[in-house]
Amino acid sequence: MSTSIPPDERLLDLVIALVNTPTRLTKEQVRATVAGYADAPTPDAFERMFERDKDTLRELGVPLLTVTDAGHGDDIGYRIDLEAYALPPVDLTSAELGVLSLAAQLWQDASLRVDSARALTKLRAAAPSAQSSDLVAGLAPRVRAGGAALGPLVDALHQRRAVRFTYRAATTGQVRDRHVEPWRLVARRGGWVLIGHDRDRGAARSFRLSRIEGTVRMVGPAEAFDPPAPVRLAEAERSWSLGAAGVARLALAPERAEALRARALPAEAAEPDVAAGRDVVQVAYRTSWELAEEVVGYGDAVLVLDPPEVRDAVLSLLRTAAGLGQVPRG
Repeated sequence: MSTSIPPDERLLDLVIALVNTPTRLTKEQVRATVAGYADAPTPDAFERMFERDKDTLRELGVPLLTVTDAGHGDDIGYRIDLEAYALPPVDLTSAELGVLSLAAQLWQDASLRVDSARALTKLRAAAPSAQSSDLVAGLAPRVRAGGAALGPLVDALHQRRAVRFTYRAATTGQVRDRHVEPWRLVARRGGWVLIGHDRDRGAARSFRLSRIEGTVRMVGPAEAFDPPAPVRLAEAERSWSLGAAGVARLALAPERAEALRARALPAEAAEPDVAAGRDVVQVAYRTSWELAEEVVGYGDAVLVLDPPEVRDAVLSLLRTAAGLGQVPRG
Protein backbone atom coordinates (compact mmCIF):
# COMPACT_ATOMS: atom_id res chain seq x y z
CA MET A 1 0.00 0.00 0.00
CA SER A 2 1.42 3.39 -1.00
CA THR A 3 1.87 6.08 1.63
CA SER A 4 0.48 9.57 0.97
CA ILE A 5 3.11 12.34 0.89
CA PRO A 6 2.44 15.17 3.41
CA PRO A 7 1.77 18.59 1.81
CA ASP A 8 4.88 20.22 3.29
CA GLU A 9 7.10 17.43 1.97
CA ARG A 10 5.46 17.72 -1.47
CA LEU A 11 6.14 21.48 -1.50
CA LEU A 12 9.79 20.92 -0.61
CA ASP A 13 10.16 18.33 -3.36
CA LEU A 14 8.57 20.77 -5.81
CA VAL A 15 11.03 23.52 -4.86
CA ILE A 16 13.97 21.13 -5.27
CA ALA A 17 12.74 20.07 -8.71
CA LEU A 18 12.15 23.64 -9.91
CA VAL A 19 15.52 24.82 -8.60
CA ASN A 20 17.43 22.02 -10.32
CA THR A 21 15.70 22.00 -13.70
CA PRO A 22 18.05 23.36 -16.40
CA THR A 23 15.21 25.07 -18.27
CA ARG A 24 11.66 24.51 -16.96
CA LEU A 25 9.17 21.84 -15.92
CA THR A 26 5.73 21.48 -17.49
CA LYS A 27 2.71 20.38 -15.48
CA GLU A 28 2.97 16.90 -16.96
CA GLN A 29 6.61 16.65 -15.92
CA VAL A 30 5.78 17.89 -12.41
CA ARG A 31 3.07 15.26 -12.01
CA ALA A 32 5.33 12.51 -13.29
CA THR A 33 8.52 13.36 -11.38
CA VAL A 34 7.65 15.21 -8.13
CA ALA A 35 6.66 12.97 -5.22
CA GLY A 36 3.11 13.51 -4.00
CA TYR A 37 1.37 14.60 -7.18
CA ALA A 38 0.76 11.01 -8.26
CA ASP A 39 -1.63 10.80 -5.27
CA ALA A 40 -4.11 13.01 -7.15
CA PRO A 41 -6.86 10.61 -8.37
CA THR A 42 -7.85 12.68 -11.45
CA PRO A 43 -6.32 15.36 -13.71
CA ASP A 44 -8.68 17.93 -12.20
CA ALA A 45 -7.56 17.02 -8.69
CA PHE A 46 -3.93 17.40 -9.77
CA GLU A 47 -4.69 20.82 -11.29
CA ARG A 48 -6.23 22.04 -8.01
CA MET A 49 -3.35 20.61 -5.98
CA PHE A 50 -0.71 22.17 -8.22
CA GLU A 51 -2.45 25.59 -8.29
CA ARG A 52 -2.65 25.62 -4.47
CA ASP A 53 1.02 24.74 -4.20
CA LYS A 54 2.04 27.49 -6.65
CA ASP A 55 0.03 30.04 -4.65
CA THR A 56 1.63 28.82 -1.42
CA LEU A 57 5.16 29.14 -2.80
CA ARG A 58 4.52 32.68 -4.01
CA GLU A 59 3.00 33.63 -0.63
CA LEU A 60 6.20 32.33 0.98
CA GLY A 61 8.26 34.59 -1.25
CA VAL A 62 9.60 31.92 -3.59
CA PRO A 63 10.17 33.59 -7.03
CA LEU A 64 8.23 31.13 -9.22
CA LEU A 65 8.41 31.99 -12.92
CA THR A 66 6.05 30.97 -15.72
CA VAL A 67 8.03 30.13 -18.87
CA THR A 68 6.57 29.57 -22.35
CA ASP A 69 8.21 27.64 -25.15
CA ALA A 70 9.63 29.89 -27.90
CA GLY A 71 8.10 27.77 -30.63
CA HIS A 72 4.82 26.87 -28.90
CA GLY A 73 3.30 29.71 -26.91
CA ASP A 74 0.71 27.47 -25.35
CA ASP A 75 3.35 25.10 -23.92
CA ILE A 76 3.79 26.49 -20.40
CA GLY A 77 6.44 25.45 -17.90
CA TYR A 78 7.73 26.61 -14.52
CA ARG A 79 11.05 27.24 -12.79
CA ILE A 80 12.44 29.22 -9.86
CA ASP A 81 14.45 32.39 -10.50
CA LEU A 82 17.78 31.38 -8.94
CA GLU A 83 19.20 34.91 -8.84
CA ALA A 84 16.23 36.19 -6.87
CA TYR A 85 16.00 33.06 -4.70
CA ALA A 86 19.66 32.82 -3.69
CA LEU A 87 20.57 34.03 -0.21
CA PRO A 88 23.24 36.70 0.24
CA PRO A 89 26.68 35.51 1.42
CA VAL A 90 26.81 34.53 5.08
CA ASP A 91 29.21 36.79 6.98
CA LEU A 92 29.22 36.02 10.69
CA THR A 93 31.38 37.74 13.27
CA SER A 94 33.19 35.72 15.92
CA ALA A 95 30.63 36.82 18.51
CA GLU A 96 27.69 35.79 16.32
CA LEU A 97 29.19 32.38 15.60
CA GLY A 98 29.90 31.95 19.29
CA VAL A 99 26.27 32.60 20.18
CA LEU A 100 25.13 30.05 17.56
CA SER A 101 27.60 27.53 18.98
CA LEU A 102 26.16 28.16 22.41
CA ALA A 103 22.62 27.62 21.14
CA ALA A 104 23.61 24.40 19.39
CA GLN A 105 24.83 22.95 22.69
CA LEU A 106 21.25 23.07 23.93
CA TRP A 107 20.24 20.44 21.34
CA GLN A 108 22.39 17.55 22.48
CA ASP A 109 19.72 14.83 22.49
CA ALA A 110 20.51 11.92 20.19
CA SER A 111 17.54 12.77 17.96
CA LEU A 112 18.69 16.35 17.30
CA ARG A 113 22.47 16.35 17.86
CA VAL A 114 23.36 15.39 14.29
CA ASP A 115 21.19 18.09 12.68
CA SER A 116 22.45 20.88 14.97
CA ALA A 117 26.11 19.86 14.53
CA ARG A 118 25.75 19.66 10.74
CA ALA A 119 24.12 23.11 10.57
CA LEU A 120 26.83 24.64 12.75
CA THR A 121 29.58 23.08 10.62
CA LYS A 122 28.07 24.62 7.47
CA LEU A 123 27.87 28.04 9.13
CA ARG A 124 31.50 27.84 10.21
CA ALA A 125 32.53 26.91 6.69
CA ALA A 126 30.55 29.85 5.29
CA ALA A 127 32.19 32.29 7.70
CA PRO A 128 35.89 31.39 7.72
CA SER A 129 36.86 34.68 9.30
CA ALA A 130 34.84 33.91 12.44
CA GLN A 131 36.90 31.24 14.16
CA SER A 132 36.80 32.25 17.80
CA SER A 133 33.98 31.76 20.24
CA ASP A 134 35.87 32.90 23.32
CA LEU A 135 33.29 35.59 24.04
CA VAL A 136 30.79 32.94 25.20
CA ALA A 137 33.22 30.42 26.65
CA GLY A 138 31.97 28.92 29.89
CA LEU A 139 28.35 29.91 29.28
CA ALA A 140 27.11 26.56 27.95
CA PRO A 141 23.49 25.90 29.02
CA ARG A 142 23.07 23.18 31.64
CA VAL A 143 19.96 21.36 30.43
CA ARG A 144 19.50 17.63 30.82
CA ALA A 145 18.53 15.58 27.79
CA GLY A 146 14.83 15.35 26.97
CA GLY A 147 15.15 11.67 26.20
CA ALA A 148 13.08 9.77 23.68
CA ALA A 149 10.09 12.10 24.22
CA LEU A 150 11.75 15.22 22.80
CA GLY A 151 11.90 14.21 19.12
CA PRO A 152 8.23 13.16 18.77
CA LEU A 153 7.08 16.27 20.63
CA VAL A 154 9.09 18.55 18.33
CA ASP A 155 7.44 16.85 15.33
CA ALA A 156 3.99 17.13 16.91
CA LEU A 157 4.51 20.85 17.57
CA HIS A 158 5.41 21.51 13.93
CA GLN A 159 2.51 19.45 12.61
CA ARG A 160 0.00 20.66 15.25
CA ARG A 161 -0.95 17.10 16.10
CA ALA A 162 -2.21 15.90 19.47
CA VAL A 163 -0.12 13.43 21.47
CA ARG A 164 -0.74 10.70 24.02
CA PHE A 165 1.75 9.64 26.66
CA THR A 166 1.95 8.12 30.12
CA TYR A 167 2.89 10.62 32.81
CA ARG A 168 3.95 10.30 36.45
CA ALA A 169 2.43 13.15 38.45
CA ALA A 170 4.89 15.07 40.61
CA THR A 171 2.57 15.66 43.54
CA THR A 172 1.00 12.19 43.93
CA GLY A 173 3.30 9.91 41.98
CA GLN A 174 0.29 8.50 40.13
CA VAL A 175 0.84 7.30 36.57
CA ARG A 176 -1.90 8.26 34.11
CA ASP A 177 -2.49 8.53 30.39
CA ARG A 178 -2.50 12.12 29.06
CA HIS A 179 -4.01 13.45 25.82
CA VAL A 180 -2.41 16.83 25.03
CA GLU A 181 -2.32 19.48 22.31
CA PRO A 182 1.34 20.59 22.42
CA TRP A 183 1.88 24.35 22.45
CA ARG A 184 5.52 24.94 23.34
CA LEU A 185 8.68 23.22 24.58
CA VAL A 186 10.76 25.27 27.01
CA ALA A 187 14.03 24.63 28.85
CA ARG A 188 13.58 25.56 32.47
CA ARG A 189 15.55 24.82 35.64
CA GLY A 190 17.82 22.27 34.05
CA GLY A 191 15.18 20.29 32.13
CA TRP A 192 12.64 20.32 29.31
CA VAL A 193 8.97 21.17 29.89
CA LEU A 194 6.01 20.73 27.56
CA ILE A 195 3.24 23.33 27.84
CA GLY A 196 -0.04 22.46 26.18
CA HIS A 197 -3.79 21.93 26.42
CA ASP A 198 -4.82 18.80 28.32
CA ARG A 199 -7.89 17.61 26.43
CA ASP A 200 -9.13 15.35 29.23
CA ARG A 201 -8.99 18.15 31.80
CA GLY A 202 -9.97 20.96 29.47
CA ALA A 203 -7.21 23.29 30.66
CA ALA A 204 -3.61 24.32 30.05
CA ARG A 205 -1.07 22.11 31.77
CA SER A 206 2.71 21.67 31.91
CA PHE A 207 4.63 18.39 31.81
CA ARG A 208 8.29 17.74 32.57
CA LEU A 209 9.71 15.43 29.92
CA SER A 210 11.71 13.59 32.57
CA ARG A 211 8.43 12.31 34.03
CA ILE A 212 7.04 10.97 30.75
CA GLU A 213 7.16 7.18 30.78
CA GLY A 214 7.19 5.05 27.66
CA THR A 215 6.55 6.31 24.14
CA VAL A 216 4.99 9.60 23.01
CA ARG A 217 2.43 8.77 20.31
CA MET A 218 1.02 11.31 17.83
CA VAL A 219 -2.72 10.82 17.34
CA GLY A 220 -5.18 12.30 14.88
CA PRO A 221 -4.54 14.42 11.80
CA ALA A 222 -2.09 17.26 11.26
CA GLU A 223 -3.27 20.85 11.94
CA ALA A 224 -5.90 19.46 14.31
CA PHE A 225 -5.88 22.57 16.52
CA ASP A 226 -5.10 26.26 16.23
CA PRO A 227 -2.06 27.72 18.00
CA PRO A 228 -3.00 29.40 21.29
CA ALA A 229 -3.35 33.15 21.42
CA PRO A 230 -0.14 34.79 22.68
CA VAL A 231 -1.91 36.01 25.82
CA ARG A 232 -3.15 32.52 26.67
CA LEU A 233 0.28 30.98 26.09
CA ALA A 234 1.95 33.64 28.23
CA GLU A 235 -0.53 32.98 31.05
CA ALA A 236 0.16 29.24 30.88
CA GLU A 237 3.92 29.80 31.04
CA ARG A 238 3.60 32.30 33.86
CA SER A 239 1.35 29.95 35.83
CA TRP A 240 3.92 27.19 35.54
CA SER A 241 6.88 29.41 36.39
CA LEU A 242 5.34 31.13 39.41
CA GLY A 243 3.41 28.26 40.93
CA ALA A 244 5.80 27.71 43.87
CA ALA A 245 4.68 25.10 46.41
CA GLY A 246 7.21 25.85 49.12
CA VAL A 247 10.71 26.91 50.11
CA ALA A 248 13.62 24.51 50.53
CA ARG A 249 16.80 25.05 52.55
CA LEU A 250 19.88 23.83 50.73
CA ALA A 251 23.54 23.64 51.71
CA LEU A 252 25.74 24.40 48.69
CA ALA A 253 29.42 23.64 48.21
CA PRO A 254 31.52 26.78 47.62
CA GLU A 255 31.36 28.08 44.03
CA ARG A 256 29.07 25.24 42.96
CA ALA A 257 25.38 25.05 41.88
CA GLU A 258 25.35 28.59 40.47
CA ALA A 259 21.82 28.21 39.04
CA LEU A 260 20.45 27.49 42.52
CA ARG A 261 22.41 30.41 43.98
CA ALA A 262 20.89 32.72 41.35
CA ARG A 263 17.37 31.70 42.45
CA ALA A 264 18.08 31.98 46.17
CA LEU A 265 15.62 34.07 48.17
CA PRO A 266 16.88 37.08 50.14
CA ALA A 267 18.01 35.92 53.58
CA GLU A 268 16.24 37.63 56.49
CA ALA A 269 18.84 36.51 59.01
CA ALA A 270 22.16 34.73 59.06
CA GLU A 271 21.79 30.97 58.71
CA PRO A 272 23.26 28.82 61.48
CA ASP A 273 26.40 26.86 60.58
CA VAL A 274 24.62 23.54 60.07
CA ALA A 275 26.94 22.44 57.27
CA ALA A 276 30.54 23.46 57.83
CA GLY A 277 32.15 24.88 54.71
CA ARG A 278 28.86 25.18 52.82
CA ASP A 279 26.56 28.10 52.04
CA VAL A 280 22.95 27.71 53.20
CA VAL A 281 20.35 29.22 50.85
CA GLN A 282 16.57 29.16 50.51
CA VAL A 283 15.04 28.31 47.13
CA ALA A 284 11.37 28.34 46.10
CA TYR A 285 10.14 25.20 44.33
CA ARG A 286 6.96 24.00 42.64
CA THR A 287 7.03 20.30 43.48
CA SER A 288 9.34 18.12 45.55
CA TRP A 289 10.07 15.83 42.59
CA GLU A 290 10.99 18.72 40.33
CA LEU A 291 13.49 20.18 42.79
CA ALA A 292 14.83 16.71 43.63
CA GLU A 293 15.60 16.01 39.98
CA GLU A 294 17.54 19.26 39.77
CA VAL A 295 19.42 18.67 43.02
CA VAL A 296 20.49 15.16 42.02
CA GLY A 297 22.07 16.59 38.88
CA TYR A 298 24.56 18.54 41.06
CA GLY A 299 25.86 15.41 42.81
CA ASP A 300 27.55 16.09 46.14
CA ALA A 301 27.50 19.87 45.61
CA VAL A 302 24.03 20.19 47.18
CA LEU A 303 22.61 18.87 50.45
CA VAL A 304 18.88 19.20 51.24
CA LEU A 305 18.28 20.42 54.79
CA ASP A 306 14.52 21.03 54.58
CA PRO A 307 11.78 20.08 53.89
CA PRO A 308 11.77 16.31 54.52
CA GLU A 309 9.69 15.51 51.41
CA VAL A 310 12.33 17.03 49.12
CA ARG A 311 15.12 15.18 50.92
CA ASP A 312 13.16 11.91 50.66
CA ALA A 313 12.59 12.49 46.92
CA VAL A 314 16.33 13.01 46.41
CA LEU A 315 17.14 9.81 48.31
CA SER A 316 14.57 7.90 46.27
CA LEU A 317 16.15 9.03 43.00
CA LEU A 318 19.64 8.17 44.24
CA ARG A 319 18.54 4.69 45.34
CA THR A 320 16.94 4.11 41.93
CA ALA A 321 20.10 5.24 40.16
CA ALA A 322 22.28 3.01 42.37
CA GLY A 323 20.07 0.01 41.55
CA LEU A 324 20.44 0.46 37.80
CA GLY A 325 23.98 -0.87 37.82
CA GLN A 326 23.24 -3.98 39.89
CA VAL A 327 23.03 -7.34 38.16
CA PRO A 328 20.25 -9.53 39.61
CA ARG A 329 21.38 -12.83 41.05
CA GLY A 330 19.91 -16.17 40.12
